[in-house]
Amino acid sequence: MQAKTIFKDKDELAIVLKGYPRLSETFIAQEILTLQKAGIKTTIISLRHPTDTKRHPINKKITAYLLYLPEYLLHEPIRVIRSWIKVRSKEGYKKALNTWLKDFVRDPSVNRVRRWGQALVLSAELRPSIKHLYAHFLHTPSSVTYYTAVITGLPWSVSAHAKDIWLTPHWEKKEKLLSCQWSVTCSSYGFEHLNSIVPGKTQLSYHGLDLASLPGPPTTRLPNSGTEANDPIKLLSVGRAVPKKGFDILLDALSKLPDSLNWIWTHVGGGQELNKLKKIAQDLAIEKRIIWRGACDQSEVFDEYRKADIFILPSVIAKDGDRDGLPNVLMEAASQELCCIASDVAALSEFIIHEKTGLLVPPNNPDTLVQAIIKLSFDYNLRIEMGSANYNRLKESFCHTTEVNKILDNLINSQVNVNKHLTES
Repeated sequence: MQAKTIFKDKDELAIVLKGYPRLSETFIAQEILTLQKAGIKTTIISLRHPTDTKRHPINKKITAYLLYLPEYLLHEPIRVIRSWIKVRSKEGYKKALNTWLKDFVRDPSVNRVRRWGQALVLSAELRPSIKHLYAHFLHTPSSVTYYTAVITGLPWSVSAHAKDIWLTPHWEKKEKLLSCQWSVTCSSYGFEHLNSIVPGKTQLSYHGLDLASLPGPPTTRLPNSGTEANDPIKLLSVGRAVPKKGFDILLDALSKLPDSLNWIWTHVGGGQELNKLKKIAQDLAIEKRIIWRGACDQSEVFDEYRKADIFILPSVIAKDGDRDGLPNVLMEAASQELCCIASDVAALSEFIIHEKTGLLVPPNNPDTLVQAIIKLSFDYNLRIEMGSANYNRLKESFCHTTEVNKILDNLINSQVNVNKHLTES
């Protein structure tokens, strides 16, 4: 699909993100790169400056213009004031201000003030070539995008994922969905929820992977059952150390594995609870069997997938309601023909088919997790069989171009609607 069928040659799509680039959001970078390859000119709007010290190779291929908004308004007061002076005469300013004031009454937070200030700056600094605003995540980025769209009169859309769906208040989700032209989300679990709020506005669109840009699966995985001390079963988890990932449950399960099973667990990822998890491992006396890799770039992560025997994602619903959508790490593991154990929670069962492509276990249940690890550890052939089935399912049903084609179709329809409106007015 060619860009000229969507926008004129100089027209651009603005993509609003929490932060760019980020190690934990390779699926967004992949989407941007695919849009770029389709001929769509993009501007990336980032609400935060990057904090990760490493970069994925995919980010080096993205040539989009990059604009950072003031992360903290007090750090750039002149920029904010200058933007306010510039946009307050716009036709949509008064409506946007009233919208924000209504939101602020319901959510009188510093973050709400920050979103308004960022929207003022974005509205003032948007290049005239921008014809559509597209936010990733239904919380903060879409708030800034929503206010900007009202101020400027530009159409906008949103991609919803996981935390942003479940932690955004109902009133806010409803009003944003009513305002945007279209929305997409990456799991049936999330789709059903959003569609129940505003029917017909949201589409299901799995992220998928661009397998051509990734290393192929290893040609072989050596037989291994964990019976030898010098050849332990290699367990792997990839994900930030946050409550919804359930890594504390996994540590409990690991401590209950039988002495007859030799194992080593590698964790890849940063997160605010990393030190807490390390302390739990020490208290359980299993710290010598654990490798904490911290945040890694894409090539390092895939090295771990290729070395591992079993991938484990013990996700839970956190106390605040936060939960996974359909984590890309499951698909990444599948791309390396790696057998997976995952919690049967949220949308994880939309990818893992129990006892065919992996094993699903109840969340918050270390005992069943123990049994799943034992079952796969002692059965090499079953691991290989499930890993191969996992890879085939990924290839057949989770292609990244499907998602991008839906976005392109939506953009086409958006432009038709915009042009029709302009003609009628």
